[in-house]
Amino acid sequence: MKVFVTGATGFIGASIVRELLKEGCHVRVLARPGSDRRNLHGLDVELCEGDLCRPETLEKGLKGCETLYHAAADYRLWTRTPAAMYAANVGGTHAILETALRHGVSRVVYTSSVGTLGNPGDGTPGTETTPVSFNDMVGHYKKSKFLAEREAEKFLARGLPLVIVNPSTPVGPLDVKPTPTGKIIVDFLNRKMPAYLDTGLNIIDVEDCARGHILAARHGRVGEKYILGHENLTLRQIFAMLGKITGLPAPKVRLPYTPILMAAYVNEALARVTGREPLIPLAGVQMAKKFMYFDSSKAVNELGLSRRPAADALRRAVEWFRAHGYAR
Repeated sequence: MKVFVTGATGFIGASIVRELLKEGCHVRVLARPGSDRRNLHGLDVELCEGDLCRPETLEKGLKGCETLYHAAADYRLWTRTPAAMYAANVGGTHAILETALRHGVSRVVYTSSVGTLGNPGDGTPGTETTPVSFNDMVGHYKKSKFLAEREAEKFLARGLPLVIVNPSTPVGPLDVKPTPTGKIIVDFLNRKMPAYLDTGLNIIDVEDCARGHILAARHGRVGEKYILGHENLTLRQIFAMLGKITGLPAPKVRLPYTPILMAAYVNEALARVTGREPLIPLAGVQMAKKFMYFDSSKAVNELGLSRRPAADALRRAVEWFRAHGYAR
């Protein structure tokens, strides 16, 4: 089977590529000119240079492919140029799906985010059907992904056989940037995390998340969404796990929310002047006000998604970050 993967140089996309290669697929990947391709080093893939913001460069990649995994996204909690993020996440999604429809691709798996879903925020897990609106979105990343998901849904009415997956918080190897969650782990390893906020995340190993994409292509119902997640944990529990894994002390001081929010506003204002990423991203602090807990039972029951314990996923992330020089 010939498949096309966008976002293959990134965290989730690189793991999808590896899972597809295990399945014996002919994997064709999209990579922007000049992009960081460390995650593709040594892999038997067909490389197509192109850009989601240049639709004409997508034709060659999708020609002859049966399945598209659209995992590419501009994932940052802060950006000096929000328009570029919307162009990539919303406009790019429209461009790749338009091309897939034109080439008669038989199945599309679109990687969205749990950030686009409804979330009670009080510790009650959200599901694929929890009510949500654009006004619930915090920050440009979530807003752009919410709009991109709506864009993807438009193609269902046009006959594109599309399944949406909503990963929670993947952790593990290949987090080269790293992602905001990966940075939390790196900061912990480098002893730059003296305190924590009272919040929570849903953790899944990145390889299990990638496997969920393939299961969605194989067993997912067209037009349905599937949360790819596993364990709901407080940030304090996550740090306790990291402490047990590494032998490093977990932070014991819980920070009050309001002063951190005020500091984030100040950092955001300075970032607009300097152009440098804020030390405390405002969107990240605003997101932390809610416990980002989700129920992934639909993916387990319908797709057969299996998941390793969160502690194992965190251990694999620690080992990878240390082995690749991110931390002591």
